[in-house]
This record gives sequence, C-alpha cells and structure tokens, in this order.
Amino acid sequence: MPKNVVNVFHTNAWTYGTNLLSLDILRSGSQDPAGDRFGSFQGVGATEVYLIYRGTLSANQIFDTDVFGIPGLVKDIGLSFGADVNTKDTTFDSRKRAGTFGLNFAFDVPAGYLNLKVQGYKEFSHNGFAAGKFRSVEYLMTPEFEVTYSLPLTFTGLPLSLAGFNTVILPKGRYGVTNENRTRVEFVSQTNLVLDVGQLAGGRPNQLEVFAGFQYWHNKFGADPRRTVNTEEKALIAGVSYHLR
Repeated sequence: MPKNVVNVFHTNAWTYGTNLLSLDILRSGSQDPAGDRFGSFQGVGATEVYLIYRGTLSANQIFDTDVFGIPGLVKDIGLSFGADVNTKDTTFDSRKRAGTFGLNFAFDVPAGYLNLKVQGYKEFSHNGFAAGKFRSVEYLMTPEFEVTYSLPLTFTGLPLSLAGFNTVILPKGRYGVTNENRTRVEFVSQTNLVLDVGQLAGGRPNQLEVFAGFQYWHNKFGADPRRTVNTEEKALIAGVSYHLR
C-alpha cells in the first residue's frame, strides 16, 4: 500500500547530553482503511501519528572526565531515556505509549556517529479487536536494544552517507482477544542512503538532502506470526529532507 509521510525532526546537543525528537504523520492509501469501533470506512485511508523522543546524559560531561569510555572503542557512556507515543484511526485503534531508560554507548568512529542503547522498555497500548477488559493492554517491562547511526561514505567521493536505526524488543508479555497469545521478539530496521544535494551543487551543506531506503518490521508490535496475520512489514522509502536553520 502507498503511504505519504511528513516527518518533523529535531536534534540538538547541549552541555550535558543530547535530545532527539521525531514526529511522523502518515496517511495510508485506501488499502489500509480508516475506521472506528463500529467498523472500517472503505475508500478512506487511515491516518497515523507517531512521536519519538530520545535523550542522553553524558557521564564524561557531567563529571568533567574521560574515564567513562574505552579508548579506541567507546568514547562515552551515559544515561539514555525516551518515550514513544502513537495513535491511528483504524478499528484496531492503537494507542501505543512506551518509555525507555538505560545506558547509551557512543562508539568512537572516525566520522558521523554510532550509538548503542541498552534499556528497559515498558509499553501500554490498545487493541480494538479484543474483548472488553482486554482492550487496554499493559505489557511487562522487557529489555530493549537500539542502534542508531549516520556514517559518511567518503570512499564514494560524494557527499553520501548511510543513516538509520535497528531496534530489538524482547518478548513483553501477552496479547490477543483474551491475552491468549505470547509476544515474540520484535525487530525494526530502517536504512537510508542520503545524498547532500546542497553540498553536491556547491551550495550550503546539510540543508537539502534526498534519500532512499528500506524499512523492515519483523513480528510487528511483538505479534506471533503463527497466530496473527500481517506481522511482517517491508517498505521502500524515498523522499526529500530540508533542514531549517
């Protein structure tokens, strides 16, 4: 199915850490119909909003030292924390609310960045297909691992980079019409090839970019493919990004 996506993205570094905020507004084609508890609206595509916040606090910066790291491998170890908020106007009526808290490892790479977060993950959601009291779902706390990266591909001779993320969420409890199913390991990955058009054209770098990529979601929402349909998502992505200053 086609989807049109508008993304508003902000990131900044301050004295003691970093902040990242990403807001996606997604409008599906009619293959993914909008709906409510009374049924779906055929011919009307669903609208989804997904908000992500991620923050870090640097132990080296807070304590004015460089002991929190491994020379040549990890340049900083600090705290990580964040939240996910989601809603979608379908009969399923997802209302995901999740929080994360743990450690962030910033690897020592020659250029760009490569981070690993090892965190605890707690999620609440809604299942419009479930029976009565089972529609509001509280999952168990579970381990979560996030890898985020942006790595320049300097060997190409172009202002080209590889950017994306990989997230693994371990089983988090039960779900289903009566919570009869056990969740599975969930894996989400997105990889983009990003070209800095501004720099290529001899203009201002890091302002106008084009990108193409691939998104893969295995056991979506932790669902078990043996008991739930459509648990795997594969999506080709292409777009234009403009950085405000």
